[in-house]
Amino acid sequence: MDKYIIIVAGGKGLRMGGDIPKQFLPIGGKPVLMRTIDSFVAYDNNMHVVVVLPIDQQNYWSDLCKQYKFSTPHQIANGGETRFHSVKNGLALVPNDGNCVVGVHDGVRPFASKETIGEAYQTAASNGTAIPVIDCVDSIRQITENGNKAEDRSRFKLVQTPQVFKADLLHAAYKQDFTPMFTDDASVVEYAGHAVALTKGNRENIKITTPFDLTIAEALINKE
Repeated sequence: MDKYIIIVAGGKGLRMGGDIPKQFLPIGGKPVLMRTIDSFVAYDNNMHVVVVLPIDQQNYWSDLCKQYKFSTPHQIANGGETRFHSVKNGLALVPNDGNCVVGVHDGVRPFASKETIGEAYQTAASNGTAIPVIDCVDSIRQITENGNKAEDRSRFKLVQTPQVFKADLLHAAYKQDFTPMFTDDASVVEYAGHAVALTKGNRENIKITTPFDLTIAEALINKE
């Protein structure tokens, strides 16, 4: 079964407080996005990689690839108005085929483990859907009209990527019109009437969005 990964990298780095988009910032001497791509190729050397980038960032990415001698094969798709539209553009480069499995991953999550990736792809190949999750370890509260109230954290999970699906199922789901309710690919698929299977994520699979996250990322690199 052919495996594809759509890596969405449309961040502008505003919360980093700098001009360089967060997916291009170096950790351990290598840009975040390159590490993210390599994590999927490390899982399967035959993985088909599609990177979704805003048009105005593509020349910068090309220059980075030359600078770092980054030669991992990948295709480029244009970023869209929202994440939904970006994924849809990337999906146009993926066969609409039930014998193909496609994942969607955040470009700034470079630490998805082989186990997390592998379980998601294997589960999606058999069940059609798979999203990695981890337990909530903090207490949680719900905001209500009258204030807030405690909730049972065991009833909730934190969602990660890659979110993986059979390609024909994801193609069909993305034919729906956009709604703000679509916060990730699982919500798009669920809205189309499909149940979503949960798989085990890894806590190191953080999404790098702030300077503090970069500090954690550097520590994780040094730990390897």
